[in-house]
Amino acid sequence: MQIGPHLLTPKVILAPMAGVTDKPFRVLCKQLGAGLCVSEMTTSDPRFWKTSKSVHRMDHDGEPAPISVQIAGTVPEVMADAARYNVDHGAQIVDINMGCPAKKVCSAWAGSALMRDEGLVARILEAVVKAVDVPVTLKIRTGWAADQRNAPVIARIAQESGIAALAVHGRTRDQQYGGVAEYDTIGEIKAMLSIPVVANGDVDSPEKAAFVLAQTGCDAVMVGRAAQGRPWIFREIAHYLATGETLPPPSLVEVRDVLLGHLEALHAFYGELSGVRIARKHLGWYAKDRPENHAFRHVVNRAESAEMQVALTRDYFDALIAGDSARWLVAA
Repeated sequence: MQIGPHLLTPKVILAPMAGVTDKPFRVLCKQLGAGLCVSEMTTSDPRFWKTSKSVHRMDHDGEPAPISVQIAGTVPEVMADAARYNVDHGAQIVDINMGCPAKKVCSAWAGSALMRDEGLVARILEAVVKAVDVPVTLKIRTGWAADQRNAPVIARIAQESGIAALAVHGRTRDQQYGGVAEYDTIGEIKAMLSIPVVANGDVDSPEKAAFVLAQTGCDAVMVGRAAQGRPWIFREIAHYLATGETLPPPSLVEVRDVLLGHLEALHAFYGELSGVRIARKHLGWYAKDRPENHAFRHVVNRAESAEMQVALTRDYFDALIAGDSARWLVAA
């Protein structure tokens, strides 16, 4: 899949997720096979660019190329300024958020709420495309509600505005993340456009990725929640698409080492206090499919230092590797 000068290999992309796709997670997913990793949403409002949250979200030092940064907002001129600012700070692709269903985003008429005003959509897209010399991409949903599915109209506006690629989450805003993704709608959009289209929604396995690509005719798939605690899903999908064969799951040793590396990256990126707190959700995701999960989280969430968090995590996985997990079942 080609976005401007960037050839994406493999054709599987990490979806932008607020509070999840920070630099440590993007770097990890890239190392484990993602063809592109999109940053968590950054505000277009310059009043907040110097806050700790924004500084971290706009930090791309040492991040593998191509660097895709998602921006959110409602005012065309402000969005254009935000695009320029992010390009000056390392962005090689600017992604525009019109897919976020969060109430606090939509209440400000940003995210997927923008799809209700097609004229404003056109003005934002044209302003951002004109403002920067890098490719601009767009992420949308199928519409605001079941009776307001206007994604094909927005898709046509996007192509005419110079958008380089379009990602479509196959749900309306009011569905949030419930129901079933509408692959037929995504396929209709792909058939009417000449720009690359990325299918998003419920891609949680290599087999599902292959099915969605075949069903929609899209150029790539986007993986979101399924990557939480399972960043190796990208290499699994890439291998299956290339060979038709299923990779064996990672060993407990590899899972341990991946997680410990992720923890250390979080601690280094955010500092010990914030890093330990932010790491807790990732620890829960990595352990969610194991019977010892509840006990492990109960114990490891008590850790107040990076050293203790790493030690408890290592001890947990070492016990699993040794076949001695029984004590974690009663640890709580």
